[in-house]
Amino acid sequence: MGSWLLAVDAVGQTAPVNGPELAGVWKGPLAIPGGSLPIQITIIRPGANKLLATLDLSAKRLNRIPASVTFRGDSVVFFSAASDCRFVCLPTPDGQELRGTWAQPGLRVPLRLSRVVGEAPATFAASKPALAATTYHTEQVKITSQPGDVQLAGSLSIPDGVGPFPAVLLLSDMGRHDRDARVGNYRFFGDMSQVLARQGIAVLRLDDRGVGQSSGDASLATSADLLRDAQAALTFLRVRPNIDPARTGLIGHGEGGNIALLAAARPVPPSYVITLAASGLPGMDLLASQPEPEASPADTARAGAARRQAWAEVLDKAAKLRTSGSNAAQVETYITQQRLKFKNEERKQQAATLKFRRNMLEIVRQTANNDQAQAIVVNMLRQRYPNQDPAIARTRATELTTPWSRDYLRFDPQAALAEVQCPVLLLNGTDDPEVNAVANLSALEKGLKTNKQVVARRLSSVNHWFQKPAAEMLPNANANVDPVISGVMLEAVRDWVLQQTEVQ
Repeated sequence: MGSWLLAVDAVGQTAPVNGPELAGVWKGPLAIPGGSLPIQITIIRPGANKLLATLDLSAKRLNRIPASVTFRGDSVVFFSAASDCRFVCLPTPDGQELRGTWAQPGLRVPLRLSRVVGEAPATFAASKPALAATTYHTEQVKITSQPGDVQLAGSLSIPDGVGPFPAVLLLSDMGRHDRDARVGNYRFFGDMSQVLARQGIAVLRLDDRGVGQSSGDASLATSADLLRDAQAALTFLRVRPNIDPARTGLIGHGEGGNIALLAAARPVPPSYVITLAASGLPGMDLLASQPEPEASPADTARAGAARRQAWAEVLDKAAKLRTSGSNAAQVETYITQQRLKFKNEERKQQAATLKFRRNMLEIVRQTANNDQAQAIVVNMLRQRYPNQDPAIARTRATELTTPWSRDYLRFDPQAALAEVQCPVLLLNGTDDPEVNAVANLSALEKGLKTNKQVVARRLSSVNHWFQKPAAEMLPNANANVDPVISGVMLEAVRDWVLQQTEVQ
């Protein structure tokens, strides 16, 4: 097969002028450990030199995922940043098959897709079209935040071209995070930046204070400090010649979402705000309701073993009831009663934990002297967790009395919401154990009720880190599942940004 003559469209996509016709629907089985999954790639040609594609894995409820189409000599390369997968293939001479290799983290297998004769990609063309990807480059930047001459280091991903481009600044959640918001192999902000930059949106992400190449100390920073950091970075974006200052917004995760809303309530607000798992409840309420961090692994293991043993005893008694003549209804009634008993006990334990944490946090809030507050916290933790390493209690007590913790215990996200009048998109995951979607979205919507440009969405089966549900992901060769950023969230963010930044 000879090399094709290539042409470049307006956003950097390459499309063959005289190569095989790729537009259509292509299907085939994707081999995975233990079986296979049906896969479909739909391609349309909206212009003479442009191809658009979407990827469907219906068995995993992954539908219409945008994919870029590029050409390397005779090869066609399909890439989906949202799913971190790549299909490099060669069309057969008759144009009826695509043969190549499918690759994603932990999986690399041959794949053959066949053209579906008589099935035109009408549904794809008629629905909201996938956006064509563009190329981008990344610059390393340094921003100074005052007072204190704090140096914030980061990466600015900018679409190739003259611009000016819409832009977003990513603001991280509480804790210490690098510019990629990395957790293990999961790069939350890194993956988001890649996807948005490919869609023509410039993205700035920064190392937190005291992390990576940034100076300062995050534990000493208050909300006011983080707000000044965000405003300094926003100003940095607005003065760049290839960034459109009228189309520059903030995307914040967790606490970063609340900082973004604070910025939106100040003079010279961002053009728009997107929050990801932001809190609508006071800082005290949020910290008290989050999963228990003080229990040691040994305590957790013992509690789990005790629960399993207790349920095993229930099942053993149910078996004895059957052998002693009890009918199926009687046995089922017994099991149901025991299950309700277990749930009631679990609720009581959760209520007791919540009360304990509220009391401990309230003592920290009311005790100004750090030494006194730490001594009380250590004593409370030792009494509640007698088998815990004393060093863990001391570390926790120190964490709770940092300037950041004390400031957050007094933080009320409702205070400034009435002043926010720019467009706001609120996204929370239904499987988030740290920031309850129902309670926090309701509180945020109530506080923003005077703003007529607010959209709130609960994303089903998405957790605090906005990862795709494990049931929807392909396993690695070792049957484990690597976390992948939620395509639903990425699509919602991308569409919102482009909608708000559309040139009139």
